Amino acid sequence: MTDRYAVIGNPIGHTKSPLIHGLFAEETGQDMAYTAIEGPLEPHEAFAETVRAFAATGGRGMNVTAPFKLKAFAMADQSSERAELAGAVNALKFEDGSIIAENFDGIGLVRDIEVNLGLPMAGKRVLMLGAGGAARGALLPFLSARPIELVLVNRHVDKAQALAAQLSARGPILACGYGDLEAMGRFDLAVNATSASLTGDLPPVPPSVFSHQGAAYELAYGKRLTPFLRLARNAGVCTFADGVGMLVEQAAEAFDWWRGVRPETRAVIDRLTVPLD
Repeated sequence: MTDRYAVIGNPIGHTKSPLIHGLFAEETGQDMAYTAIEGPLEPHEAFAETVRAFAATGGRGMNVTAPFKLKAFAMADQSSERAELAGAVNALKFEDGSIIAENFDGIGLVRDIEVNLGLPMAGKRVLMLGAGGAARGALLPFLSARPIELVLVNRHVDKAQALAAQLSARGPILACGYGDLEAMGRFDLAVNATSASLTGDLPPVPPSVFSHQGAAYELAYGKRLTPFLRLARNAGVCTFADGVGMLVEQAAEAFDWWRGVRPETRAVIDRLTVPLD
């Protein structure tokens, strides 16, 4: 019998997940079907009901995208440490009547940076813009990559400081506000995990944070040269990338978690990449 999986979000028409997982299934010879579900926004309990109905009718797992990552975390019976820290999940597995939650966004991001882009973070200064769910999901994987310093910056400094304090035993992490960045010097890697690029805005980042030999990474994808990446390019950064590689790599992690086999990602990344210029 064909195993069933899905991605749930709202809106969902833009999702690339069915294409990605369809290509993975074809590559690895897995008998599975993967569909997109537009989850209900109201009433509050309707999302959980939709997820449970999918599981009850034989669904094996789900990817979760905006705006449901927090609701998915809240309804899970078991969650990984990464999901607990983020307070959000992007993948669910249904086993023996239980809902198991994971967050692969950070792992996918680190793999894209270190493996696909060839930019190891060990011993480097790393700047993370934003302290929302996207940033929180990446912090543990980033610290595991052993940067010499990870600086978390957010408009609400207390939010970033609370996260830094929570993770201080896991590596060299500190927090600051945007107004402090001018004095922070240059970073080898700057990552934009804010929602600014979704609205075409630019976070208040001084060009002085970018190293000419460094890299800039935009979590948003398919938007060509965002204001953040344009600022980095104009500041002389030699490497810049958007989040399409992260999208595919986190999907591969979920696929492996569900199916026990990790697909190759390079051809899928190339197929989905939109030129930045």
